[in-house]
Amino acid sequence: MIARIVWPALLLTAVASPGIAQPASTLKDARAGHGPNVITPMRQKAKPPKPPKQSGLQLVSYPGPLGAMAGYFTKAPQDGQKRPAIIWISGGNTAIGNFWTAQPRDNDQTAMAFREAGLLVFYPSVRGLNGNPGQIEGFYGELDDLVAATKWLKQQPGVDPDRVYLGGHSSGGTMVLLAAAYAGDWKGVVSFGPTHDPRGYGPQLWGALPFDSGNVKDSDLRAPRNWLGSITVPTLVLEGDQRGNVGALDVLRGSNRNPRVHFTLARGCSHFSILRPASEKIARAMAEDGFETLLAEKGFSIACP
Repeated sequence: MIARIVWPALLLTAVASPGIAQPASTLKDARAGHGPNVITPMRQKAKPPKPPKQSGLQLVSYPGPLGAMAGYFTKAPQDGQKRPAIIWISGGNTAIGNFWTAQPRDNDQTAMAFREAGLLVFYPSVRGLNGNPGQIEGFYGELDDLVAATKWLKQQPGVDPDRVYLGGHSSGGTMVLLAAAYAGDWKGVVSFGPTHDPRGYGPQLWGALPFDSGNVKDSDLRAPRNWLGSITVPTLVLEGDQRGNVGALDVLRGSNRNPRVHFTLARGCSHFSILRPASEKIARAMAEDGFETLLAEKGFSIACP
């Protein structure tokens, strides 16, 4: 059983895989009739802590495919305005936890920059984590949970349903990149430091991979490099050039032929120090409805001091 929330540095073991750079079908079509095939059942029994009153976050429940799921959501101002929103998935085992304590600028995994820019932020927990129903499937059914979380978010007072984004970091970045290939429910997607193939995580996330890493189809359906051609919304993939998953970024960029997917290698940034400065720039663009313009017309670049 998983007993704690951790957000470790997930610097990957290289995985040799031919992949499918441009799939003959979409990820959703390829998954039809194929289950998660979990061989190592795991779940986290501990429920998420309740945010302090002054945090601006509230513990909520959203209806997932397997039942009621936990999440944290920004308390929206009661002024009748509709605001942009972003779903955020953290790294490590992707469980939700303390997103309200201020963190150092060189390692801020709270996504607080989006809240400071005026976006409403939803941190959903997915199956098998934080006392939620189901088992950890490892980048499979969790995508269905993100789709359900997005549907719930778009129905909340104060949220502009046409300006809902998706973002994540590290293993969370891998999850949201796969989600972008699986569904087109977001105005844009930002993926910090993902991997091209989650077999490289090994036991770092949950103590063991829940799926059979030797099964080609089970692995291919979880590998973002195979499904970039399925992405239909503006998507930014970025990583720092210092102590980051640069190799994975290179593989993803080399596999991509989709003009909707953009890549940035940030100068002088690590896997963690990239988060604050890049999120501030991205959040401003999202708040001003300029995320797509940021990518398509100006391009995106960032550097760390």
